[in-house]
Amino acid sequence: MGTGRLTGFSDGVIAIAITVMVLELRLPAGSDSTSLLARLPVFFSYVLSFIYLGIYWSNHHNLFQAVERVNGAVLWANLHLLFWLTLVPFTTAWVGENHLAAWPTAVYGIVLLLAGVAYYILARALVALHGRTSGLARALGHQSKDKLSVLLYAVAIPLAFAYPWAADALYVAVAVMWLIPDRRIEKTIVQ
Repeated sequence: MGTGRLTGFSDGVIAIAITVMVLELRLPAGSDSTSLLARLPVFFSYVLSFIYLGIYWSNHHNLFQAVERVNGAVLWANLHLLFWLTLVPFTTAWVGENHLAAWPTAVYGIVLLLAGVAYYILARALVALHGRTSGLARALGHQSKDKLSVLLYAVAIPLAFAYPWAADALYVAVAVMWLIPDRRIEKTIVQ
């Protein structure tokens, strides 16, 4: 089967997750700068999560530009990814309202970790369908950046219980790492 319905559905789910996040933003309690400053942790958690969802949307788009078809395994792997991405608004709100608290910071990392694992599984399911010699398999290579992201999340989660600010710094570092465009798939599509 083709990729159109899967990508359209995925785009919609990610768009809804972003919409839910922005609807969770609350106005400051007052009209002074102190009230606004008190809401900064909520705003920063929103910005980071928006960037993460944008990264997943962009990479998902590129991934499916390089494939011709999907099967049941790919559909379920994609749903697995979307499941974790739909938890981002919940963890974003929890982190924002409890800035630098251990459990919200750790759970945020767990969701990011499992979304990263799910994306890796999705990519592997697509490679299995299209073959190890396909353009997609060549473009993905060893997925070093994917593996490094998962490792950094795995370090950040327990770190959140001792130094939540350090865990947050690792989450930001992974996002920055992915903001640098990954051109492997685009190069494969052009060839």
